[in-house]
Amino acid sequence: MEMQLELLEASKSALIERLRSHPFLRRCREGAVELDELKVFLAQQGLYSTYFTRYLCAMMANLPGNDEVMALAENLFEELGLEPDSPQPHHLVYRYMLQSFGVRLEDARPLAGTSQLIDSMFRHCRDSRPSAGLGALCLGAEALVPALYTDIVAGFRACGVADKEIEFFLMHIECDDGHAETIRDIMVDIATLDPGQIDIMLGTGSELVDARMRFFDSIEEAYRETLHQPVTAAEPEAIPA
Repeated sequence: MEMQLELLEASKSALIERLRSHPFLRRCREGAVELDELKVFLAQQGLYSTYFTRYLCAMMANLPGNDEVMALAENLFEELGLEPDSPQPHHLVYRYMLQSFGVRLEDARPLAGTSQLIDSMFRHCRDSRPSAGLGALCLGAEALVPALYTDIVAGFRACGVADKEIEFFLMHIECDDGHAETIRDIMVDIATLDPGQIDIMLGTGSELVDARMRFFDSIEEAYRETLHQPVTAAEPEAIPA
């Protein structure tokens, strides 16, 4: 059990470092990101996160027993605002944040990297091998959130955004460590019974980080394209005869 835990923790650290090496997150940490680019991130992250409860439910359906389902149900209840200390569904907190920045998911279309990230997560969560979905959701998502959102928060603060406007990210920096540990503990139990499962977990986690890197690539590319769009000159007003 100790060996499996060490492998998972080492993999988590390596995946976090790989993710944080992406230029988008590096620019956030350095305060070299523009607010308009962060708004592109907000829209695309929102489209990806819209499916989060469905990722979780798809993966829970493949868990080996009710004990594991109940453990992850606590994460689901918190996301849905059904826990006593989480009175508001997280998707509503995110939507209110979007509104404060003038961003509407209804107006956003998923970029190529966003679509690939969604498809990759769904594919692994629907895999009949629970180790695939667990690796994707833990190493490829929940375990990354505190570091990922810490960099995002640094970017917003550098743009002069007050913390009250980015409460969603600050909240998840605190709570998602616990979510990741819940999933990790299930992974350790499964890998202890069948050591061969650890490779599946590590592989899917790595694949999701690759998909997340392409997600950031798409955001950077989309933002660059907006900078080079030609400005249409306004037609001169008609002069009364």
